[in-house]
Amino acid sequence: MEQFWENEFVLTAGYYSVVILCTIVFLALFELVTKYHNWEEIKKGNLSVAMSTGGKIFGVANIFRFSIAQHDSFLNMISWGIFGFILLLIGYFIFEFMTPKFNIDEEIKNDNRAVGFMSMIISIGLSYVIGAGI
Repeated sequence: MEQFWENEFVLTAGYYSVVILCTIVFLALFELVTKYHNWEEIKKGNLSVAMSTGGKIFGVANIFRFSIAQHDSFLNMISWGIFGFILLLIGYFIFEFMTPKFNIDEEIKNDNRAVGFMSMIISIGLSYVIGAGI
């Protein structure tokens, strides 16, 4: 059985499966903290929500990329990925706090593309910083 888990194809499929599952869970958590419904807004053509959500997906995937590269077990990879996600979520709240003149969620829901783009770039940028640290 040990030889099975050491097979590169099995490991890759395992990492892939775990990251997909974690991404779904993390997107559901992001949905809970925003004042809009991501997939409904994307279906309506809201590019700002699409950019913001895409940035979050990229950010989570990038954090897990670093986590897979740096850790040798599924448990360590998942633990550091979850920790990275928490830091990414904190970054979202800091972004909201740093813009007291307007509400990030409302602007994104109203398709303010500048705010959606900034949200995407912040998620992507923070994912590199978080990833380098894990």
